[in-house]
Amino acid sequence: MRILIATQFFHPENFKSSDVAFELAKRGHIVSVLTNIPNYPQGKFYKGYGLFKRRIETVNGVKIYRTLVVPRGNGGGIMLALNYFSWAFIASIWAVFLSIFHRYDAIIVHETSPITQGFPALVVKWMQRIPLYFWVLDLWPESLQSAGNINNRHILGFFTKVTQFIYNHSTKILMSSKGFRQSILEKGDYGDKLIYFPNWAEDVFTDAKPYPIPALPEGFKVMFAGNIGEAQDFENIMQAALLLKDNKDIKFILVGDGRRKPFVDEFIREHSLEETVLTPGRFPLEAMPSFFRAADVMLVTLKGDYIFSLTAPAKLQAYMAAGKPVVAMIDGEARKLIAESGCGLSGPAADSRSLADNILEMKNMSREALSRMGQAGYEYFSKNFRKDICMDHLCEILDMGKG
Repeated sequence: MRILIATQFFHPENFKSSDVAFELAKRGHIVSVLTNIPNYPQGKFYKGYGLFKRRIETVNGVKIYRTLVVPRGNGGGIMLALNYFSWAFIASIWAVFLSIFHRYDAIIVHETSPITQGFPALVVKWMQRIPLYFWVLDLWPESLQSAGNINNRHILGFFTKVTQFIYNHSTKILMSSKGFRQSILEKGDYGDKLIYFPNWAEDVFTDAKPYPIPALPEGFKVMFAGNIGEAQDFENIMQAALLLKDNKDIKFILVGDGRRKPFVDEFIREHSLEETVLTPGRFPLEAMPSFFRAADVMLVTLKGDYIFSLTAPAKLQAYMAAGKPVVAMIDGEARKLIAESGCGLSGPAADSRSLADNILEMKNMSREALSRMGQAGYEYFSKNFRKDICMDHLCEILDMGKG
């Protein structure tokens, strides 16, 4: 099949859109991608890319078209809005020309935020009368409230209508979490369109190679790896670290960067947590397996907002794929997965005391007990979240829409 993927985020940025494109190409499909000049998460164009550099290129057999975009800068409100709308507008113009000069059989939208990524795809769908598969990884407008702290009813109402418009014109709506079903159905009668299509762990976690990382301290290492952002509730993570301050053998290792990193650094200084909370910084994806191996348990958290109770964060699959036990401060869908798989202990979102208690309980477990948790998570991952299983399912979905 000739497949176009529309996504604002693509290689060399680390998103599942890259896996989808490269795997479909590997399976013999002719794949093109409409995306932007890479600038996530640093907020500026990646080295080697720019207005006149690598705007059209081929990587791993995939033809990539990179449109102009306003870089996201520090991720603040105005710059982020300009980033989102500039790509949707300019990519929609590119979509017209791609539709005139190329022929596609299907179009896939990889919808992390923003929802406006659907507009260029709609242009291609209407001009070529082909199926549109809309893969929902972030719920809108709920994400505006939870991650963007936007509560203006006019803005939320506008984006509710935008979301309904895109859902109405999608051939199928793919959900990365079963918990999304309720929210999507509240916006319209989309039951016949919904298909569960979960995240998976990157190959690097199942085919791990050694990567040099900084020396980590001795002790029971509780590791968070990923975006240090609003959604991850670092206020309560740090409160848990404060509750455990006198347990000098427990070390919080926070690997990554993000908008809440300055808060974390200030909290460490203010409460003299330098001995028990370490922030080694941001590292490439290839380094994560080496970090994971050095940890005793992996930490996954999300805020207590309703939207996050519907979400299963992709890092949970990565932790499972690496065979590591998990400690969580989270509600809803992710908590169900942890209980069902037996991969760790979890407490309610925003409950720093419960998180601290679970960390203490896991610290006092035997190595064998922790290893059994990690193995249970790996076995659950192997049955449900391997990339080849998910991609087989995607190909079945595309085959069904051929007629």
